[in-house]
Amino acid sequence: MAPTAPAATKALLAEPALAAAIKSICVGLEEGTERAFWTGLHQLTKQFGPRNAQLLQQREDMQRSIDKWHAEHPEASAATLGENHEYVDFLRLIGYLQPQARPAEASTQDVDREIGAVAGPQLVCPIDKVRFVLNSCNARWGSLFDAVYASNVLGAAPSGPWAKARALDTFAFVDAFLSRHFPLGSPASPRQWEDVEGLEIRDGRLCANFPRTPACSLQDPSQIVGYTGRASAPSRVLLCHNGLHVELVLDGTTKLGRLHHAGVSDVIVEAALTAILDMEDSVAVVDAEDKAVCYRNLASVMRGDLRADLGGGRVRELAGPRGPYLSPDGRVRFTLPGRTLAMVRNVGLSMYTDMVTVDGHEVPEHFVDAMATALCAKHDLARPDEQRNSQSGSVYVVKPKMHGPEEVAMVTEMFEFVERALGLPPLTVKIGIMDEERRTTANLAACIGAAAQRVCFINTGFMDRVGDEIHTSMAMGPAFPKERIKAQPFFQAYESQNVLCGLQADLPGRAQIGKGMWAQPDNMAGLLKTKGAHPSSGASCAWVPSPQAAVVHALHYHEVDVAQAQRDARHPPREALLAAILCPPVMSAAERPSAAEVQQELEESCQSILGYVARWVEQGVGCSKVPDLQGVQLMEDRATLRISSQLLASWLRHGVVTDEQLGAAMLKMARVVDGQNANDAAYRPMSAAPDRSLAFQAALRLVRGGAELPSGLTEPVLHSFRRLAKEAQRAARPRL
Repeated sequence: MAPTAPAATKALLAEPALAAAIKSICVGLEEGTERAFWTGLHQLTKQFGPRNAQLLQQREDMQRSIDKWHAEHPEASAATLGENHEYVDFLRLIGYLQPQARPAEASTQDVDREIGAVAGPQLVCPIDKVRFVLNSCNARWGSLFDAVYASNVLGAAPSGPWAKARALDTFAFVDAFLSRHFPLGSPASPRQWEDVEGLEIRDGRLCANFPRTPACSLQDPSQIVGYTGRASAPSRVLLCHNGLHVELVLDGTTKLGRLHHAGVSDVIVEAALTAILDMEDSVAVVDAEDKAVCYRNLASVMRGDLRADLGGGRVRELAGPRGPYLSPDGRVRFTLPGRTLAMVRNVGLSMYTDMVTVDGHEVPEHFVDAMATALCAKHDLARPDEQRNSQSGSVYVVKPKMHGPEEVAMVTEMFEFVERALGLPPLTVKIGIMDEERRTTANLAACIGAAAQRVCFINTGFMDRVGDEIHTSMAMGPAFPKERIKAQPFFQAYESQNVLCGLQADLPGRAQIGKGMWAQPDNMAGLLKTKGAHPSSGASCAWVPSPQAAVVHALHYHEVDVAQAQRDARHPPREALLAAILCPPVMSAAERPSAAEVQQELEESCQSILGYVARWVEQGVGCSKVPDLQGVQLMEDRATLRISSQLLASWLRHGVVTDEQLGAAMLKMARVVDGQNANDAAYRPMSAAPDRSLAFQAALRLVRGGAELPSGLTEPVLHSFRRLAKEAQRAARPRL
């Protein structure tokens, strides 16, 4: 390491790659910013480091106490544990469960309309991959024609040349969408979009022309908000419904425009309103070299200069404002945001890093993330309003894997310190609370209250939440198979309570209420059929894995008025929900699966673990499509790894499977994964020499040591093996 801090912080040392990244990010900011960064990081570590360590120790102490309670109460039933007064009183005694007060009302100010006013899809992307970041930031608008035609929404996805019949089916699908949400004519005499032969603007209204019947307007004239071109022959017509825009592109000279009955060459929908640029579960970042890439990419997003060379002279850049449009009366010219609103997910409290040391000790990695995120955001805050990522001048940081309100309170105070250190106005940094750990769920109202002035987001997520659920109650017994876990009482109670607490805390208008990821990026028909349940539940956003998925999911926010769904929401009392939440998904002896079912779950989990870990450890890929045993492509990140590894660790501990079975299944599935990746030149096979395969050994370690991993988190194992792989790859490079 080389010293990078001024003399006042000479006890702080940073790796050269990180120091160089921070130095470059500070270019263009006010003089003294670099010194303020390092001085602030040093002081932050001194002030909050002991508290961070104490909170992590509290996690371990509580887990040991819970393990001991289960060992002393083998008669306790998982199905009724939430109503077991002895258990509930015990959780209160150790501080795990806090008094269930009504949530303090959130008072967050200066949030963007994408956070507080409009419901829509939310993308999540790894911040270390420039193309993914660009795709996500530019996914605010997407072609509905393309999303429907190119996916399996209309049946099997196309594999051959362009098909006229499929294009006509796409037109019919989109016509039906327009007729439902932008109805023409009158309620008594509705007209259908499939019959329209042309569009124009007359007297500030959209006029739809028909071949043999009189023209008509929209039933709700306010749904047209703008156009481009001439009123008599517009090139684009801008509509709005439930706060989301839809743009009709009119160009009869194109192939689609000539084929379409009204000369519409495309329908562009407002899709991903927000995107989480992720430094956590979807990246493989293990050292200063890796982290520097993340920070540089974030700074480029905040400056607005991120770009990717696509080859052949082609360059992809961040989208600019969309428009300009004219208001329907032709008097006002305006633009709309062309980019998603970028949020940033930092790492959690548990990981420490040697890319910075203070007094010779590693520092919590999230301290560095907090300072670097705010530093990058200073570029955005200094830009003209219309060019900013955040029009309201806020910085949105999603904080994962916090355990309870004490940790939320520390993070809140930490960002107050960061603002002072870097000269940001008070309450600039807003906090997204990931509701993905059991203690946070059990105390969600208090967690929201601890961040009442900063909360901008709460979110549920099946994979991490169940991973922690399994780990917390592992001493009680073996967990259900993954698909059966979804049917256990705690899960629906968890999802319901998240919305209920958000509504009781008055989050609408101030913060998002979110739901989890659609994990099948090639199955848009399934997404269209089922993911509408998220907005129907009152959630104002839900995660999608791709821009195409954002376009398809956007249709649900036209089907559902989320604000009305929130007003209509009915939930059981919080006391009843808490009782269900405290019932872990642990099997009784009578509920254990058959030997065949055990073997199937074992092999499926081993294949999932190996398929993900192989790319993470050997290639540094933190998020990718991994085929399951049936060949279905699933989007996997560390959350999926956590649930699979914790499930098998639970089964191994309680004798549902033996270590011999585990080893045999891992080797069998390694051969399968090797075959699935046979065409990947960068892939390193595992099955030929499993003892020498870092990926294979990491997978085994995750399961065999899963009961001892803190909270069942996979990062310690992944990081150690990835660093070994990077060292081996460096050693193997030819030297000049």
